[in-house]
Amino acid sequence: MSFVSIEFIIFAALVIPLFFWFRQNVRWLLLLAASYLFYAYWQPSYILLILFSTLVDYIVALALDGTAADKTSRRKLLLACSITANIGLLFIFKYANLFSQAATDLSVALGIPLAFGTLDVLLPVGISFYTFQSLAYTFDVYRGRLKAERHFGIFALYVAFFPQLVAGPIERAGNMLPQFRRKFSFNYDRIVSGLRRILWGVFKKIVIADRLAIYVNAVYGDLESYTGLSLIVATLFFTFQIYCDFSAYSDIAIGVARVLGFRLMENFRRPKLATSMRDFWHRWHISLSAWLRDYVYIALGGNRRGFRRQSINVMITFALAGLWHGANWTFLLWGIYHGGLLMLENAFRSRNISLLPGNLVGRVLGIFYAFTLAYLGWILFRAGSVSEVDYILRHLLDFSAGFADLTAPFGTSLLPWRLEFALAFLLIALVIAVDLLDERTSLGLKGFFACPPLLLRWIIYYLLLFGICASLFSVASVEVFYYFQF
Repeated sequence: MSFVSIEFIIFAALVIPLFFWFRQNVRWLLLLAASYLFYAYWQPSYILLILFSTLVDYIVALALDGTAADKTSRRKLLLACSITANIGLLFIFKYANLFSQAATDLSVALGIPLAFGTLDVLLPVGISFYTFQSLAYTFDVYRGRLKAERHFGIFALYVAFFPQLVAGPIERAGNMLPQFRRKFSFNYDRIVSGLRRILWGVFKKIVIADRLAIYVNAVYGDLESYTGLSLIVATLFFTFQIYCDFSAYSDIAIGVARVLGFRLMENFRRPKLATSMRDFWHRWHISLSAWLRDYVYIALGGNRRGFRRQSINVMITFALAGLWHGANWTFLLWGIYHGGLLMLENAFRSRNISLLPGNLVGRVLGIFYAFTLAYLGWILFRAGSVSEVDYILRHLLDFSAGFADLTAPFGTSLLPWRLEFALAFLLIALVIAVDLLDERTSLGLKGFFACPPLLLRWIIYYLLLFGICASLFSVASVEVFYYFQF
């Protein structure tokens, strides 16, 4: 069930009033049933996978709680059970075919041709998110940061809470478990704030991301028909498409949770205004980067064992970050690319070398630097194969076709191509303007919505709603959220 669907509107219209009508001691049951129904809408049988992950980590955490701290071997064995169960699910459903094909290719290269079988299974939506969220709980119990949750239903709700189940944020048990026991009453200001966040998220998804996707899908779906300017524009549009698409999901998730009374972590903090790649990863997909930092990078030793070991830890962490996104070598290369950039930045930082002045000019140059490097990385992320990456890099600066194929990708649009281009760049400018307002005032959407006079505020609401309705008619179809494939 997608957030931008009639089905979800009906679902939310039923669940939210019932939540406030139910007594506090049974609200968890309503939310758990609603969360499983929400997930079952895609594939009912995959509820068993969530239950498996939930049950394993619930039992492991209880066992860890009952095992003395000095029984290190037993505690490590219990932790290994949780890791094996969750990563095993990911491997079977997400990575088995990738490694099977790699083994087949290797055997052919060695002159011992062997055919390794592949699995014909549908990737469960959100499996990378809920397995990592469940694993984080086990790690925290293992490290003594949390006591094991005794109430199975509340723990199951933590794993499957429907606003952030499919595409995050990847929450922490320390934040969410206490909230499921807290009493929330109907609060007008909180609900209005949540609805504003939802409205902005839906606008970013349908009006901006899906409009840019028209051009991106046309070019990346038929790369050999395009060169130069078309590739440059398509990749530029993709950098904003994926930002608006993914951050829109987080906005809607945070907004829906806020209406119910729950507080989810922020997953984005204006990444297009980052001044370095290190800064970029403090702003982009914050819940994943924090998860990898806490449970992979620090577990490997972090920066405690010298620069060389730190560099190895960074590369391992970002290689895993790349593979987390998908079973494709392009994602692995994307992770290694970002890891390599962070290694270089760490090398300069370790020697107290700063290449940019600490003033406004330096900040602008830093934003240009980070945006350009992230832009090039998105080629790896969006391309379907290494051969496609090779084609794009070889033809990115090939301007022999001039403007001939620049407008062709908008051929499937219902609007004239000139209007589509104007709208695309205007909407990109709007996203940047809102982010700049947030960066300068720290008011974020509160500044965008709440600070203007009442009349202007309602004009903004109606303009956003008009844009959403108009886009539903002018865009051929509403795209599935991009991160659903992960």
